Amino acid sequence: MIDFRPVANIIGWLLVALGAIMLVPSLVDLAYGSLDYRVFLISAFVTMIAGGLVVIATSNALSPALTLRQSFLVTTLSWVVLPVFGAIPLEMGLDHVNWTDAIFESMSGITTTGSTVFDNLESMPPGILLWRSILQWLGGLGIVLVALIFLPVMKVGGMQHFRSEGFDTMGKVLPRAADISWMLLQIYAGLTILCAAAYLLCGMSTFDAVNHALTTLSTGGFSTRDTSFALFDSATHWVSIAFMWLAGLPFIRYLQLINGSYKPFFADIQIRAYFRWTLYAIGAVLAYRLLHENPETDGILRETAFNVVSVFSGTGFGSADVSAWGDFPILVLIVVGFIGACTASTGCSLKVFRFLVLFEAIRAQLKQLVYPNRVVPLHLDGRRLDSGVVDSVVVMFTAFVVGFGVLTVLLSLSGLEMRTALTAAWTSICNVGPAFGPGVGPTGAMHEFPTLSKWLMILAMLMGRLEMVAVLVLVLPRFWRG
Repeated sequence: MIDFRPVANIIGWLLVALGAIMLVPSLVDLAYGSLDYRVFLISAFVTMIAGGLVVIATSNALSPALTLRQSFLVTTLSWVVLPVFGAIPLEMGLDHVNWTDAIFESMSGITTTGSTVFDNLESMPPGILLWRSILQWLGGLGIVLVALIFLPVMKVGGMQHFRSEGFDTMGKVLPRAADISWMLLQIYAGLTILCAAAYLLCGMSTFDAVNHALTTLSTGGFSTRDTSFALFDSATHWVSIAFMWLAGLPFIRYLQLINGSYKPFFADIQIRAYFRWTLYAIGAVLAYRLLHENPETDGILRETAFNVVSVFSGTGFGSADVSAWGDFPILVLIVVGFIGACTASTGCSLKVFRFLVLFEAIRAQLKQLVYPNRVVPLHLDGRRLDSGVVDSVVVMFTAFVVGFGVLTVLLSLSGLEMRTALTAAWTSICNVGPAFGPGVGPTGAMHEFPTLSKWLMILAMLMGRLEMVAVLVLVLPRFWRG
């Protein structure tokens, strides 16, 4: 039998922390003279009491290390329980919001998806807007820690290869996961502060700069405006492009840079591929637009680069109506949304690393067909790929593709038009943010979606963020035996 007490203890402490963080938007509401500060005080009290009771009840069952099954449970249940409590102030503070919409928004926030059911954002209390941004920032940091600490142990989607590579390099400097977590938090916070300062210098208000910095570094995409970045100065677009792209890089590389190890960063095949593919996507969309639109359109390069990087990194900010660009640009955006940013970043989707592994496996298989008696070893960036890494990546791809297909069908059956169902499945399982088609509001809000569609997307956001397999394994009877 699985001992649930250590798992519950960790989740209890996470709830206590989440409740304490709710006091921040409460203070912001108080400073702005909004009575919604009481909503966050009540929500903080409920969350901390619930978490504290769980901690007290399980304090006699602590263990020095989690088992494999417990690791799976902590990873998945954290992303289930925290959005539920994160939804409390959203449901309490907004009259028109029901529990489905509140949990949808909270799950979209903490998984850094960025899809929203809210519109008229400018009229919302500042505390609510800040809370949405905080949820994304916490989710962005959380997924980095999960990717570097939990998923490698669970051998999900090739992450064990990345962990061994990254941790071997850092082993003598930061031997413990706690040290690595603390350093990553400092790097993450430092980049967020730099981003906020850059936004301020470009003319954003302090409130807008802080919120957008939180959702830029987390590659979340929530904005304080219905129009996202469309009304901001062009300089803020270039700043956002830079920081969205930086947020899509492996955070372990930043840690190595700070410790004086420059070679891993610049030699990382994943970073080089991410850079090249970003340029290819921008070039392809830009060339198409120049051929089919007025070549003198002001800011066409900036507009194209912003929206391509936004989707590629999984952020989901918008500065233009990309659905008006034509079918080819939309196809490019969907493809880069499926690829996603780098492994161990705050980015989303399948990740560049897994595509590199898949391409290498395909290349080796083709060679094997031509030379049946030849042994073709698999290498990536000069290092031999373990068969377990390739197998886990193939399983991840299979689960992802099948999940996307099934979700598209289910969303269509739930009442969405096929184009809307396809892009809603894409945006939720890839954690990208925007969707296109009938039923999507003029601001991109999805509040008109059927309730069943929203719950399907909530499940998809969770599964996409936790690498599919980490969630699917919980439904296996064998997992619960022994």
